[in-house]
Amino acid sequence: MTAYQMIVATHIGAGVVALLTFWTAAFARKGGALHRAVGKVYLSAMVVILATAVVTAIAALAGGQLVSGVFLSYLVLITATACWLAWRAPRLKREPARFYQRGFAAVAVLNVLSGLLVFTIGLQLGNVLLMGFCWVGVFTGLGMLHRWRASERPLNWWLREHFISMLGNGVATHIAFFSIGLQRLAHKAGVAMPEYVAWFAPVVVALVVGIWLDRRYPAKHRQPRASKTVSAAVPAVS
Repeated sequence: MTAYQMIVATHIGAGVVALLTFWTAAFARKGGALHRAVGKVYLSAMVVILATAVVTAIAALAGGQLVSGVFLSYLVLITATACWLAWRAPRLKREPARFYQRGFAAVAVLNVLSGLLVFTIGLQLGNVLLMGFCWVGVFTGLGMLHRWRASERPLNWWLREHFISMLGNGVATHIAFFSIGLQRLAHKAGVAMPEYVAWFAPVVVALVVGIWLDRRYPAKHRQPRASKTVSAAVPAVS
């Protein structure tokens, strides 16, 4: 087995762990010991996936596969962003100022610019996948900038940041499963899968689940205290 084959095998193995732990954490009691423990395993697996994906992207660029290398680098960026935010939000839930620092805005801008770069390349090549999937990074970055500039933050800001980011991680995890693992199984079984379903179906599902979570965990704001008025008895003036 070559070094590259070992990297691919490690990437696939970490992907399996990520898929299993994602759903385990999803069904575990939120905030419970199992949820936190499995969540750490999931994010650790994602770090391995990202590290091996970086090597794959570099290999593609070095081999003259510019489009593949740029697109893989873009996928690494948007996935790393989701992992970073999902990890930081619960740890800084009492320190929103530290969470929404300049680094947060810088990563947001990087997501927007990388998405626009992928769109430009896709437009030049007439590549539907690149022109469609680029908007994940663009809207991720714009959403981050909107939250960064907000003058008031909900009390449960960290929870909302966490589930938004985990939805992004879920998209990445399931795209990897559908576009690589499931397509290979389907090919061996002689079943033809629609070309773009593996890429865009997880995004659509994440949007629907995101709307549901937004309603289940609405933004909670501090209620203004009612001002106490003391009325003094004033004698009637005749």
